[in-house]
Amino acid sequence: MTTSLQNLPIGVQDFEKLRRENYLYIDKTALIYRLATTGNCYFLSRPRRFGKSLLLSTLKAYFLGKKELFHGLAIESLESDWKEHPVLYLDLNSGEYRDEQSLRSRLNFVLHSWEDEYGVGDEETELPIRFEGVIRRAYEKTGRQVVILVDEYEKPLLEAIEDSKLQDTFRNILRAFYSVLKSMDACIRFALLTGVTKFGHLSIFSSLNNLNDISMSSLFFNICGIDNQEMTTVLRPYVDSLAEKVNKSLEDTYAEIKHRYDGYHFSEDSDGVYNPFSVLNCLYHKKFGSFWFSTGTPSYLVTMLKSHDYNLERLTTEEVTANILSTIESDNPIPLLFQSGYLTIKNFDPEFSSYSLGFPNEEVREGFFNYIMPSYVPKEVGNSSFQIMNFVKELRSGRVDDFMTRLKSFLAESPYLLVRELENHYQNVLYILCNLCGLYTRAEYHTSQGRIDMTIETDKYVYIFEFKFDKTAELALQQIKDNNYVLPFQSSGKKIVCLGVNFSSKIRNIDNYLVE
Repeated sequence: MTTSLQNLPIGVQDFEKLRRENYLYIDKTALIYRLATTGNCYFLSRPRRFGKSLLLSTLKAYFLGKKELFHGLAIESLESDWKEHPVLYLDLNSGEYRDEQSLRSRLNFVLHSWEDEYGVGDEETELPIRFEGVIRRAYEKTGRQVVILVDEYEKPLLEAIEDSKLQDTFRNILRAFYSVLKSMDACIRFALLTGVTKFGHLSIFSSLNNLNDISMSSLFFNICGIDNQEMTTVLRPYVDSLAEKVNKSLEDTYAEIKHRYDGYHFSEDSDGVYNPFSVLNCLYHKKFGSFWFSTGTPSYLVTMLKSHDYNLERLTTEEVTANILSTIESDNPIPLLFQSGYLTIKNFDPEFSSYSLGFPNEEVREGFFNYIMPSYVPKEVGNSSFQIMNFVKELRSGRVDDFMTRLKSFLAESPYLLVRELENHYQNVLYILCNLCGLYTRAEYHTSQGRIDMTIETDKYVYIFEFKFDKTAELALQQIKDNNYVLPFQSSGKKIVCLGVNFSSKIRNIDNYLVE
């Protein structure tokens, strides 16, 4: 059965190659036709490895009039006039941007290639002016308006996220370059800029009010990624093969794929979308794995979390507005995590137009905590000095002294430089560990009487933690009693364990704890 299946396009981002070499193509051309015929200048942000490059490549083939590549696809019956347009394709993903000259060199290289085809103006020296000249001459030479496609438009900005001065330099260069899309609007048939994030606060788009941002539009929520219908129709034969290999029923196999790779919501009223890279790799290798994270996670995520000393539990408890999600705020890592695909929309409150966020699926949740762990805890986690397996066993069996002793031993190994703000640091460490252990953990649990610092639940126990810093464990335990923090858990049928814990800034560890 599997021998007749088309090849899965692992790593294939070129539409023409995909169509000519018997790779599976999940038909997005009806959406592409709608995009091309209802507007002309767009911006789209999607997480990495989500099919943005293939989308641009498909648009390139469409606007070059390569009708033969679209045989049998939805657009074949929608488009009757296959005109060829000059296409200017800029891919910033392929370069490394360590200084101003590296960005200028990349733009200069691309401009030279366009100028070889459409000519050079005598007075054109600056990058934006040369870009204008190329667009104008391409229009005049062909008699057709120009199509401009930009892949990973903000790559230089992301690489300079730790260097505000260099980022300002990149911002000014790119802002002037992209502003040509508005000044040359009469010569442009279509433009699409794609990226992982939207640097609105950096004014990249300040002069581009003609750009239609479709990142959170329900009309195009599945233009990248795999929707549920595609999962159960186009990919059904591959799922059958996976189910046979892993010895699961078809229903259970679909449920596992959904648990691991589904759950991305790009607007409040759209269905979930599967991560295409993870799904295709799962079906190709016929096993469940963490494929998205294996391709590398950008370091700027940890940089932002650490630089703002962010309380990690807030990632899935904060409510935000669409305005916050649609740009990157210098003092808030949430928009960056949302746009990068680490958080997604879980709920929407129409009364206040606010969004609740969460991890889209198990692959992202587990991968995220594994990735950030080395930035918060020493490398010894998981080996003989601190075994997560034993930590879980001790929590599950109620062996408080054992897991607190283990925790103290572990915290003693934390390098001084990792500990900036004690309260957030220790709460974040516990939060990461418990998530990796698969325990139900809530930090800053709100009750009618106050806010519990942390709760951990197992099948038999509820642990209520109250932390103090340079005070006493007695004071911490008394706060649990005074505020009656046990009340929300009394009907759970589980044994409730209250722990008052004091951290000392002098020894950078737990100096005392009390249990009741």
